[in-house]
Amino acid sequence: MRPLDRLGSIKTKLGVLVAVTVAVAAVLPLAGSRLGLDPLLTVPATVAVALLVTQLLARGMTSPLREMTAAARTMATGDYSRRVTASSRDEVGELARAFNTMAADLEAVDRQRRDLVANVSHELRTPVTALRALLENLADGVVDPDPEQLRTALEQTERLGHLVSDLLDLSRVDAGISALDAQPIEVRPFLDDAVREAALTGQPVRFAVSVEPSDLVVRADRARLHQLVANLLDNAARHSPDQGAVHVQARPGERGMVLEVSDEGPGIDPTQRTAVFERFTTGTGAGQHDGGTGLGLAIARWVTDLHGGSIEVADTTTGCRIRACLPENLPEGTPA
Repeated sequence: MRPLDRLGSIKTKLGVLVAVTVAVAAVLPLAGSRLGLDPLLTVPATVAVALLVTQLLARGMTSPLREMTAAARTMATGDYSRRVTASSRDEVGELARAFNTMAADLEAVDRQRRDLVANVSHELRTPVTALRALLENLADGVVDPDPEQLRTALEQTERLGHLVSDLLDLSRVDAGISALDAQPIEVRPFLDDAVREAALTGQPVRFAVSVEPSDLVVRADRARLHQLVANLLDNAARHSPDQGAVHVQARPGERGMVLEVSDEGPGIDPTQRTAVFERFTTGTGAGQHDGGTGLGLAIARWVTDLHGGSIEVADTTTGCRIRACLPENLPEGTPA
């Protein structure tokens, strides 16, 4: 029961509390004298009623503070699920709402930390196990160290290298130490180079680049932009069927350049279109793990955010189309 919750200031509540207490202390003795009651009975009764009214009104003012104290003790044990009642409109209510927001953020961070450990362990275990088995077979003489076996070992090592590189990129995101070296970039040659590098991964897909106009120039950080394009191409190639096509399109937009990378894969469920840009989210149209680290699209979103742009999964009838928008006006040395 919180009768003073409608009041928007703790000062107003204290004023009402004092006024009601004074009124009770003044009215009850007067009523007792008119009724002819003994003052020795009236005074203790007045004090008791005043204390009761004070307790009733003040309880609603202090209960959020008691709840926050209990919740903080619970959070100290690692349980971030507890919330406090934030129904009042005063400063204590604002503090309670801020406390609930903080608790929700801590719960999300704790969940992400647990997911990070679980997913990194999973991503590391697969190539390490395969590499260990291969090396044991080579050491025991079960298989000969022919080019095919060595190529398999190299692929697993490269997978580990990609994972470590992605984790280092995300550590820069968390540290906030990245800055942009903005410069004009000719889009067509840049995309052609990125596509040639993507083709070296051996994915059985075809890449097609379209830039309109052909002399389109974007102002961006070359290294970060390469991260964006490389991750989008890798994501599209892994989800495309054998001999499928990956289309890369760049064109002017309302605020700058629009870059779209589309594939002919199963697509992304509409309910997952936001989640795919979160770390270690590897959901596909079929709901299966696709062999990626789950960090590529998270890094792509970081790059677009760093440039002041945006990235989204665009509507398409077949496959998946990811659209990244980079603004035209980007100052030199923009901090992360």
